[in-house]
Amino acid sequence: MRCIEIREPGGPEVLQAAERPDPVPGDGELSIDVVAAGVNRPDVMQRKGGYPPPPGASDIPGLEVSGIVGQVGPGVSPALVGQAVCALLPGGGYATRAVAAAALCLPVPAGVTVEAAAGFPETCFTVWHNVFERGRLRTGETMLVHGGSSGIGTTAIQLAAARGARVIVTAGSDEKCAACVELGAWKAINYRTHDFVEEVRGLTEGRGVDLVLDMVGGSYVPRNVSVLATEGRLVQIALMEGQATSPVDFRRVLTRRLTITGSTLRPRTVAEKAAIAAGVLAEVWPLVAAGRVRPVIQRTFPLEEAAAAHRLMESSGHIGKILLTTR
Repeated sequence: MRCIEIREPGGPEVLQAAERPDPVPGDGELSIDVVAAGVNRPDVMQRKGGYPPPPGASDIPGLEVSGIVGQVGPGVSPALVGQAVCALLPGGGYATRAVAAAALCLPVPAGVTVEAAAGFPETCFTVWHNVFERGRLRTGETMLVHGGSSGIGTTAIQLAAARGARVIVTAGSDEKCAACVELGAWKAINYRTHDFVEEVRGLTEGRGVDLVLDMVGGSYVPRNVSVLATEGRLVQIALMEGQATSPVDFRRVLTRRLTITGSTLRPRTVAEKAAIAAGVLAEVWPLVAAGRVRPVIQRTFPLEEAAAAHRLMESSGHIGKILLTTR
């Protein structure tokens, strides 16, 4: 198979094309002839040496793929061979063939191309679990999403709006803000020109929001706590800016009965991720089939141009997902 290896920790230039033997599926696994692979921030972190794959996972980057099932391992139905699927992986996605746990493979949703489906697993698993399972977002509530134009953000906007929530987002340009509103956000705040704390307080008439979905961390943590309404929930899914850089007002946590939670996805067991997959299949896929949630793809690159895809990811100049294609 063709694949992309990380020659050594460093910039995008350390991503190099290579050939390796085809991976063989083990118990409960299947192999996928990859059509496309999603590019995600954790891939960039792995390339830089800061996010090693979990034990037993491929050292090839790539956490999500779409394609056609080519082979099944013991315990997996042979009827899956030839089926179009998208899958969540612990690694190995930047390749023409990848192995995935069968329990983490979902059929390509109706109305979505096999290629575009590669933009769904990482975002849909993350948003479903963190916003709806951990964050308990309900119809009629208001959510603030940081990075609204990211892959996670564009999925969170659509899914929350489709389920009857009101979504406020932050984004880094007026163009990105407009794109978020077009996807269903109620209001979008350009964080480069406006203070999101003041804006959120004004939009909610001082009440605050019921949930904040944040991947920034750092200076955002105490500010996020300050805009939560009574019984509000802060869901932290990444720390792009690092740990909190200012004290969190825990008096507010106590008096407003706030919840601070978070999670990571990649290191979790197959069984844990399979439970999330079941929720995505039951709750998200019908919304995709109905046209209420769609993959937002900024650009596709040939697999061998993974370095260019990483440069675009690190520029933050994209809206939605970046994909690598094998054809």
